[in-house]
Amino acid sequence: MDTRVPKVKVSNISKQFTVSVEDKEQTIRALDNVSFSVHAGEIVALAGTSGCGKTTMLRILMGLEQASSGTVEIDGNKVNGPGFDRGMIFQHAGLLPWRSALENVEYGLEVKNMPKQQRRVVAEHYLELVGLKNFMHHRPNQLSGGMQQRVGIARALAIDPEVLLMDEPFGALDAQTRESMQEELLRIQQQTSKTILFVTHDLDEAVLLADKVLVMFPGPGRIHEIVDIQIPHPRTDTIAIRGSDEFNRKRYHIWKTLKTSSALQTNFIPAEVR
Repeated sequence: MDTRVPKVKVSNISKQFTVSVEDKEQTIRALDNVSFSVHAGEIVALAGTSGCGKTTMLRILMGLEQASSGTVEIDGNKVNGPGFDRGMIFQHAGLLPWRSALENVEYGLEVKNMPKQQRRVVAEHYLELVGLKNFMHHRPNQLSGGMQQRVGIARALAIDPEVLLMDEPFGALDAQTRESMQEELLRIQQQTSKTILFVTHDLDEAVLLADKVLVMFPGPGRIHEIVDIQIPHPRTDTIAIRGSDEFNRKRYHIWKTLKTSSALQTNFIPAEVR
């Protein structure tokens, strides 16, 4: 039995939306009684078919949406809205186009009222951490998609959050860049020991990066199974990992489970709950 105090504790989270269908209001249950915990330094993936509430759960964790019932705690403190103890990275970096990479990373530090000289030092440190020391004065339109995502990661890390939340952070990237960013994330997590929760549709990515995968089913969104990934850290040799028995066994198990979910899914679930 694991007696460690969790970094993140999700207890009985449910979420309902009211939507209009053919001029009639209809209540949709996006999440139903979701509970799980994450320990400090763990990487946890939320995987499932579209409409199972993965992104909704992540937004509730960030405090961008309120649950209909249940609680989320970070280090024992209830989440009632956004806070600097959490940082979020979206599928698209969402950088401010008129700011340089350095100035984009500084933005959260400005909000925290950090003195200008100090925030410059912090921002430079995290840009160096993500391998963009030589591009800190470039604007977003001068950076590739992968480089923009690195700036987004640096911006989230710069506020020194306890928990890093990522919503399909590499989904818009080409396959080669995506694999490079996966390796980059593993390297950064190894150096910073951040607790990370991320949403993905890519089962290879889930098994490669995560210590455990929360397999979610839709109609309403719920955790069907928690799959432990027994691949030791540091995960530096990603080629060997992808060829390992553990990787392929767990990937196949999750894939087969989600195929069952797809076969059972009969309810129409609108995009609002994805």
